[in-house]
Amino acid sequence: MILNIANLNKTYVGKQILKGVTFHLEDKEKAAIVGINGSGKTTLIRCILGVEEPDDSETVIAFSKDKKIGYLAQQHADIETGVDDFDTLSGGQKTRKRLEEILQDKPDLLILDEPTNHLDIESIQWLEKVLKRYDGAVLLVSHDRYFLDHVVTKIIDLDNGKARMYKGNYSEYAVKKKQIRDSELKAYLNQQQEIQHQQAVIDKLKQFNREKSIKRAESREKALAKVELLEKPEELDNEMRLALTPSVQSGNDVLSVKDLSKTFDDKTLFSNISFEIKRGEHVAVIGANGTGKTTLLKILNQQVDADTGSFKLGTNVEIGYYDQEHAVLHMDKTIFDEIQDEYPYLNNTKVRNVLAAFLFKGEDVYKRIGDLSGGEQGRVSLAKLMLSNANFLILDEPTNHLDIQGREVLEDAINNYEGTVLYVSHDRYFINKTSSRILELFENRFDNYIGNYDYYLEKKEDVRRYGSAGADNSGNKNAVPVQTVSVQESEQKTDWLQQKELKKNLQRLERTLKSTEDEIQKLEARNQVLDDEYQNPDIAADVGKLMELHKEHEKNDARLEELYEIWETTSEELSEIKD
Repeated sequence: MILNIANLNKTYVGKQILKGVTFHLEDKEKAAIVGINGSGKTTLIRCILGVEEPDDSETVIAFSKDKKIGYLAQQHADIETGVDDFDTLSGGQKTRKRLEEILQDKPDLLILDEPTNHLDIESIQWLEKVLKRYDGAVLLVSHDRYFLDHVVTKIIDLDNGKARMYKGNYSEYAVKKKQIRDSELKAYLNQQQEIQHQQAVIDKLKQFNREKSIKRAESREKALAKVELLEKPEELDNEMRLALTPSVQSGNDVLSVKDLSKTFDDKTLFSNISFEIKRGEHVAVIGANGTGKTTLLKILNQQVDADTGSFKLGTNVEIGYYDQEHAVLHMDKTIFDEIQDEYPYLNNTKVRNVLAAFLFKGEDVYKRIGDLSGGEQGRVSLAKLMLSNANFLILDEPTNHLDIQGREVLEDAINNYEGTVLYVSHDRYFINKTSSRILELFENRFDNYIGNYDYYLEKKEDVRRYGSAGADNSGNKNAVPVQTVSVQESEQKTDWLQQKELKKNLQRLERTLKSTEDEIQKLEARNQVLDDEYQNPDIAADVGKLMELHKEHEKNDARLEELYEIWETTSEELSEIKD
């Protein structure tokens, strides 16, 4: 074991960020810390490094003796001193250079905070290979799910301050976490339902007001008091809700680009590129940093002029543009005014509801755009995009600064979107989930792939050697096959018969319970009449009549005892079926 963390607590401004965090890291193990923005990932790293102090002395942060640690910070440029070429290096180049310097020291434990930020796909692939070959242990924070799938074998999940360890990569963790959460939620709801059922039975038995019934009620109350209550799983109230709905359907031809070229500072980004996009396509533009991907989107959004060539939008095409630099936002405005000024027909309640869907609640809506983090500005841009009702979305790095949960919400929104999408992204997991076609900017040209990212990897070498995979936009040639799972007729019939039998039993038990309650009510009412007649002076003097009333009362009591048993048993069976 190279690192052991036990009972780590950390509080900021009265809010506990980390709650008894406990986990360990074995020698040569590669693990990732994941969680939504604000869950405490970077805080945990800083506590491990000794930059932050835990709340109490009981916390254990222990490293194996004589082990060297290497650390790559999320914002590392400010700690790289003595390097003359800072100003000439891109963010990705700085990351790569700094990491190479750290690895030269051969640390036993490598701690990386968002190492894929600013890296293009080629550089991320380089990093994956480096970490796979790396002989030491790795602890990293990342939102790049494709990267996590290829590098780590353990996930440390930070959820509402608590840590839980999962064996496997990100995809395996995601499945296991959902299973565990669903299981915990089901167990909690079942227990609450059982508690309500038992309380209803107790109330009913007391209502019968018989000695045996009261004793049974008291016995059930004692058993209920001994039940260890399950904690309710935390609500996912921090989840964004994003729905993108075109107001008008475009024509089939959405975009036609012909012989487009662009040069910056004597560097040719692309030359004489031509392609078409049809309605409903989800097209991802990929390529190394500096190849001109963002420039292409800006040309299409008329923010930059092309040197040569032209493009044409189809009939009824309305563009919704998401800019990674958020140039479409006004930095001096509040979040509320940014939305209301753009969409003046929305009343205050509607604006607040939209912003709440993007996690801006209460006084947060009056924050200045310029004071927001990159992730928060991204959420405001997405909110504007949602309200635009565009039918052609042009998105530049839409997952930047979004946590994993936010990326999954955006994926679902795009996959359910009926319009057309063209986007630039380095997020391979996102591309795999949302693209039906890939355009790669490679050596000043576009290579065309009709498929998702996995398909692109499969065909890349052939395409670079022989030409584009998929010569048209139809999606037929070389398309990724879509598997469909059909339910066999026999399975449908079996399921239908089971449902029919279940419904039949449910109706039978409900009828039994209803008739039992009716008979109990009738006999209890009759016994009340008999009790009243006992007090009648005329009947009190008639021994024969008294004996007759007494026998009827006894007969009713015996039947009531049977009915109470039937009611209790039927009630239990009904509760089990409904569960």
